[in-house]
Amino acid sequence: MFTELLYSLRAQGVPVGTGEWLGFLDALRRGLVADVPALYQLGRALLCRTEADFDAWDLAWAETFGDAMLPEEVKQALDEWLRAQGPPEPGEVVEHDLDPDELWQRFLDTLREQRERHEGGSRWVGTKGTSPFGNSGRAANGIHVGGKQGGGGRTGIAAMDRAWENYRTDRVLDVRDLKVALRALRNLTREGRYQLDLPGTIRRTCDNAGDIEIVEERERQNQVHVVLLMDAGGSMAPHYEQVSQLFSAASQLKTFKTFTHYSFHNCVYGWLYKDIAQLDRVRTEDVLRELTPRHRLIFVGDASMAPYELFTPFSWPGQDGTAGLDWLKRFKAKCPASVWINPDPLRYWNHPTVRAIGKVYPMHGLTLDGLRDAVKKLRAPL
Repeated sequence: MFTELLYSLRAQGVPVGTGEWLGFLDALRRGLVADVPALYQLGRALLCRTEADFDAWDLAWAETFGDAMLPEEVKQALDEWLRAQGPPEPGEVVEHDLDPDELWQRFLDTLREQRERHEGGSRWVGTKGTSPFGNSGRAANGIHVGGKQGGGGRTGIAAMDRAWENYRTDRVLDVRDLKVALRALRNLTREGRYQLDLPGTIRRTCDNAGDIEIVEERERQNQVHVVLLMDAGGSMAPHYEQVSQLFSAASQLKTFKTFTHYSFHNCVYGWLYKDIAQLDRVRTEDVLRELTPRHRLIFVGDASMAPYELFTPFSWPGQDGTAGLDWLKRFKAKCPASVWINPDPLRYWNHPTVRAIGKVYPMHGLTLDGLRDAVKKLRAPL
């Protein structure tokens, strides 16, 4: 039964190693846990390396041992096995065979009727009883309310509360997260006017046995030029809020030498839009002409479109036909340190146009881990 937990943890992205798993099994063999809540706490302590894994642990736990998913015979076998391994419990644990939906409904109905504090008993929300609601009691499969976890709680519903969800590194970013990640792009280089290098002067003077030698160095200057190019409309509609947050974060930062933004639909063609709603546009050729290797391009889009929209040359008025993929390659040639941010989940990336664009630009997800990796690419030496 524990092998299923291991597979669930790895499926959720928790990097459980062989040594950690063997240590967990050894703790079980030694009888260090006597009930399911203790098993939950022990497993999280031994198998999660950081708090960023706690939410994934809760999801794997609920999938493996959740009341709604675990067959009754397996639950019974698990409880019997744990009781056999640990010391006897101080009182008989009362099982409540209600599914989570029924349990919550009964809990809310009980709260509406209850008028006073209760200790002991089997019905009301209270303490030290066998009611499925409260704390410090002897009921299993209940809802824990206040205080510390009781002796008989199963922790299934506690796991589904997902109190650690915000600690995941693969979660969708908010504006503040985006600002912190993008601020790491700032690259100060010594290309300004000369100024006194006091530590260098002292060091050189000491080396010269007191004979003063002035050392100068250039001031640090911010030489990072960021260009944000965003896919708009169509299949990007579900990602409107996320992309808006990224645009807000980038435009509010004052750490870049310059910041420019454009919009396009599906792929870059002959025109880029400063305001796509007002059809305020510029020729793509003109934008390309102004770019240098110092510019960092951040494309944002799902990269998913009909193949002809990427691979087939389009004839625009006054221009020769150029395929969308060729436009993207021209941008990459002018600005080698560029990335593509894809807000779609990774499972949707197995698409012909997504794969083709991924061969031109390093593609990263719109998550904390994804943006960190993207920034590393953008910080490549000039």
